[in-house]
Amino acid sequence: MSEGRPSVAQVDAPESWVRRLLPSLEWIGELRNTKTLRADVIAGVTVALVLIPQSMAYAQLAGLPAYYGLYAAFLPPIVAALFGSSRQLQTGPVAIVSIMTAAALEPIATAGSGSFVAYAIMLAVMVGLFELALGLLRLGALVNFLAHPVISGFTNAAAIIIATSQLDKIFGVRAEKGAQYYETISNTVVAITRDTHWLTFAIGALAFAIIIIVRKINPRAPNVLIAVVVTTLLSYAVEFEKLRELRLDQIENPIVREVITDIVAMNKAVDELDERVEKARAGLAEAERSHGAADTRTLIARDHLASLETKLVTTSEEARAGRSELQYLRFRFVPGDSPDKDRYFLMREVPENVQIDGNVWRFSSIEADGRLIVNGGGKVVGAIPAGLPKPKMPTLDFGVIAQLLPAAITIALLGFMEAISIAKAMATRTRQRIDSNQELIGQGLANILGGLFQSYPVSGSFSRSAVNLGAGAVTGFSSVVTGLIVVVALLAFTPLLYHLPQATLAAVIMMAVIGLVNLRVFLTAWRAHPHDGLVAVVTFALTLLMAPHLDYGILIGAGLALGLYLFRTMKPRVAVLGRHPDGGLRDAEMYDLETCKNISMIRFDGSLYFANIGHFEDKLLERVAKKPELKYVIVDAEGINQIDSSGAEALHDLTERLRDAGMDVYLTQVKTQIMDILERTGFADFVGREHFFRTEDQALRHVWDKLGEDHAQHCPLNPHRIVTDDT
Repeated sequence: MSEGRPSVAQVDAPESWVRRLLPSLEWIGELRNTKTLRADVIAGVTVALVLIPQSMAYAQLAGLPAYYGLYAAFLPPIVAALFGSSRQLQTGPVAIVSIMTAAALEPIATAGSGSFVAYAIMLAVMVGLFELALGLLRLGALVNFLAHPVISGFTNAAAIIIATSQLDKIFGVRAEKGAQYYETISNTVVAITRDTHWLTFAIGALAFAIIIIVRKINPRAPNVLIAVVVTTLLSYAVEFEKLRELRLDQIENPIVREVITDIVAMNKAVDELDERVEKARAGLAEAERSHGAADTRTLIARDHLASLETKLVTTSEEARAGRSELQYLRFRFVPGDSPDKDRYFLMREVPENVQIDGNVWRFSSIEADGRLIVNGGGKVVGAIPAGLPKPKMPTLDFGVIAQLLPAAITIALLGFMEAISIAKAMATRTRQRIDSNQELIGQGLANILGGLFQSYPVSGSFSRSAVNLGAGAVTGFSSVVTGLIVVVALLAFTPLLYHLPQATLAAVIMMAVIGLVNLRVFLTAWRAHPHDGLVAVVTFALTLLMAPHLDYGILIGAGLALGLYLFRTMKPRVAVLGRHPDGGLRDAEMYDLETCKNISMIRFDGSLYFANIGHFEDKLLERVAKKPELKYVIVDAEGINQIDSSGAEALHDLTERLRDAGMDVYLTQVKTQIMDILERTGFADFVGREHFFRTEDQALRHVWDKLGEDHAQHCPLNPHRIVTDDT
């Protein structure tokens, strides 16, 4: 080799490292093939037609304004495709992650509020950091702690919760939220029987019909997009929303006017307190820099900030409670002789013999300048800010971060399990290799970078990945195309979505999750093992009962699954072996086989670790006690796959006790990884390396030689023994 010329290893090493960091380098070159490029572009556009309405629906499910779904739909698919290992996986908003986001945030912020949005973005970054850390540390196997029965039970319950959470939007009612989800549904059902908005229901039913019929006629057609276009045009044509602005003095009820006045005042106070808190934070930072953390002036600044923050939280809560009260009020409009004399009466206070317009009016919003907006029709998506979201660091509130951490971990694990399951399923069809740790890195970066552009948590989508694969996607470039189509929609087409009915988005959500309900998995789990069936049912029931705290259901289910697994492995079978007529060594008790009075061959069917060493010792000593003439114990270790220090110590103690009682111990069929541990812990030297045998028959021949030749001829463990009358 000439001097100065790098070796092959030196050339390949950096390239290999770069390819591991950016797996998309493996398929970028394939885009030179026109056929591949065309297939990916068609697939990307096809998925985008599904993703745009679906992402808006899922954002609504997460408690966010619908356009935040678009923010979560343009960058995450691109990042996940570039850094993940799957070529066809489509990343973005998904139903289960959306409902878990809402469940995590609703206890600490009002759905749709500024703080709710800020916390959702912060949650996305937290989820991404956890996934990225798992990927970089090569800990992708951790998701296996979420057993299949746990996932099955949770998925079925979550699908039911997701579907029923859209009932108020399908029927056009407003229902008070209860402390538990079933209370909210009960309130919704009551509201439906009393206040159904029939035009909203009709549009929702039409959306259902279009999706179902188009899917049946042509499964490849963009049924969701067709439903969105038709219902949006209909909404525009019939003036579905019916927004009006009114003056405070047009409301007849004095208590309502007083509440509104208080809310307007509190809203102004919140804005002022926000400014004061920011100034106080800056003052505290300056005091710490100038005087140190322990200086009196710094302590006073810290107390002042804490006082303002407490006042801000209290005022915000009071304003939110007032807005919540107004949300459920219903009015009738009574026109006057002139617009100045128009009046709005609470429904129960409408005077007799007056003309009303037939609509039920509700408060839509109280603007910052005190203007009142009421809604007399159905709900639509409304105004969507044009353009791409600006990059912004998420709010760092360490108190909230600590509160959201369990939910972030649960969402990360569950979302990744969903993504990797989809990726592996597609890989079996495309014969590609999936690296779970690299996929974690891709999903983590998608959430982190998405969060920096105002995305909420995302994951791999089963439905959109299936569409992507079915449309002929060959490489991850299809996901890049999908993201770019969403960018175009944000830049140019957002005004067209103003009149999109929320009932249509609710129908999209319900149709998307109906396929997740599969009650047969409970029967399948039960047939596999009653413990699995129990875990699935308990997870399902707890998720339903403890909603909106969905993470409780899955965490308890996972804990129960691990607990039952430990319970099962605490008492594995300890079998005394006898010679079966077919020549093999089998469980003597099960097959009613004769055993030897001088030799006991014992098989332990399970890993030997701290939780079951007591059971192992008890069963072995119990079998030994039944044979007073016993001289040799042969432990068949074929079933022992794992052993810990407690297990090695237990073997040491048992061997010592048996030898003190005049018996010797031999081990056979010890696996290599077990032998390594026994050597490292000193047990192999203690018992003697001549006490280990590769096969059962080798151990038996050794013991027979020690007992004498006559014993071998008549031993019940010898397949060729000589049977005599006195045997």
